Amino acid sequence: MLNFKTVNIFSLIVLIGLIVTYFLFSISFWWFLLLGFIWLSITALGSGLIGWNYHINSLNCNPSISKNQVAITFDDGPNVELTPKVLELLKQYQVKATFFCIGKYVEAYPELFKRIIKEGHTVGNHTYSHDNMFGFFSTEKVILELKQTNKLVSDKTGLKLKLYRPAFGVTNPRIKKALKETNLIAIGWNKRSLDTTNLSKESILKRASKNLKKGDVILLHDSNEKTLWVLEQLLLILQKQNLQAVTIDSLFNIEPYA
Repeated sequence: MLNFKTVNIFSLIVLIGLIVTYFLFSISFWWFLLLGFIWLSITALGSGLIGWNYHINSLNCNPSISKNQVAITFDDGPNVELTPKVLELLKQYQVKATFFCIGKYVEAYPELFKRIIKEGHTVGNHTYSHDNMFGFFSTEKVILELKQTNKLVSDKTGLKLKLYRPAFGVTNPRIKKALKETNLIAIGWNKRSLDTTNLSKESILKRASKNLKKGDVILLHDSNEKTLWVLEQLLLILQKQNLQAVTIDSLFNIEPYA
């Protein structure tokens, strides 16, 4: 399995071999730079692609599920303008979803957050700030953000969150330690719609719905206007393919709250 530990072990073995070869045969120093470049490239990709499970084991999809079910997940809310419209669409099509919420927005819109829960959807932790530099935060700062959001949710609803969606899908050894400290389960995806980019609505829908199969986890955002059109079209596609949208905890048969 290609993960941080195995790559480090393999790289260390190769490095030792290069050092021995360097002193015996005076090989070029470029070999060391090449090894460093390869290690850095693999680690950068592994840190940014949650599906690799490079640093942590995330729940990205459930191909072994027996039922015709998928999970639609939303990041970056609650959004005071768009989340209510998303909730109305979900109610209209009688499906449930999972919302990974940013702590500062839970703090700003507590009643909207409570509405998500009241309407039968699952909620999870998506950090407090969702800072652009979150992947470079220290372990202590990551822990603080996760605990801050968990406490907010607990104070306002009594729920103790167990599910975490990494900001930007980025993972690293510090986030791994923070998840162990906070007892949170990382939830990834295997269908990334890129609905926050400049792609057209049609392209976003194609990415979200291409080769859909039971057990898939779809990533959307309830913070983008285009997502509303994409969501409704996606729900129609699911109906045609006899696929039911359920919450993450239903898809993986896990408890969402402690």
